[in-house]
Amino acid sequence: MQISLEDVKALYEKPFMDLVYEAASIHRENHNPEEMQMCTLLSIKTGGCTEDCSYCSQSIHNNADLEKEILMKTDDVLEQARAAKEAGSTRFCMGAAWPRVLDGKAFDRVCDMVKGVSDMGMEACVTLGMLTENQAMRLKEAGLTAYNHNLDTSREFYDKIITTRNYDDRLDTLKNVAKAGISACCGGILGLGESREDRISLLHTLANLNPQPESVPINMLVPVKGTKLEKAPKLDIFEWIRAIAVARILMPKAMVRLSAGRLEISKEAQALAFMAGANAIFTGEKLLTTPNPEENFDAALLGELGMKPRAPYKDEPVSKKACAA
Repeated sequence: MQISLEDVKALYEKPFMDLVYEAASIHRENHNPEEMQMCTLLSIKTGGCTEDCSYCSQSIHNNADLEKEILMKTDDVLEQARAAKEAGSTRFCMGAAWPRVLDGKAFDRVCDMVKGVSDMGMEACVTLGMLTENQAMRLKEAGLTAYNHNLDTSREFYDKIITTRNYDDRLDTLKNVAKAGISACCGGILGLGESREDRISLLHTLANLNPQPESVPINMLVPVKGTKLEKAPKLDIFEWIRAIAVARILMPKAMVRLSAGRLEISKEAQALAFMAGANAIFTGEKLLTTPNPEENFDAALLGELGMKPRAPYKDEPVSKKACAA
């Protein structure tokens, strides 16, 4: 059933406290409010991307102070995955700064990484740019849990941020992911200079994906020196929480994930975001190339709030849980 843009707009513009209350109620109907999914994101190939995303330090079209790195070795990635697991993460995400997946030795190595992460009982996620249906099938066979491919912003605002590919290119990749039976991790970035109408449009598109995303990252822009958005004005924190609450109401079964930008957000605002339905965070020093709160900050925050890490494969059949034990 399609959700209308008018309904999303009416929901988004509800009084703030009423909206958070509704989101919190729906969250408790579908998830354990005391649980938080802990995830780790590793850049397995950094810099040199030919896409011109205005916010990204890894784009060759920007002038960020970033050293380009080649694709990591499989053993080194799996060592990081084991460390993440020991630190409490249940999902390990690997990102390569590629505009699209190309068949060959590099992709073969990524498939080996996915298999290794899956074999150690963690949920495996990758973000590799655009990919074909056959490539998605190979990742599925290797044990991939989820594929991250964010829409970033609304269709209407998209070409103000990226010109080297269009909105339908992203949607086509999500269709290929769905055909392969892989869960989609798909969200956006707030604070790119978009309007409230753009945020409403983005949430409308996400909610009408078929199937809906299993994970919805709500990123806050981290302005990076040397990118076109380095002087972008900071988004009001209530607008960020409002988007989280609407995402929770529209996509009740999804993991709503707090991603980039958390380092600049107070623990009180993060707690309110958790109440509004956010139930997954990234841990570790970095999110690809931007700083992230330290693990002890997250552990202390969850402890103060009486929350605990969520087990891997919690909603999967018992047989898969046993493999992850």
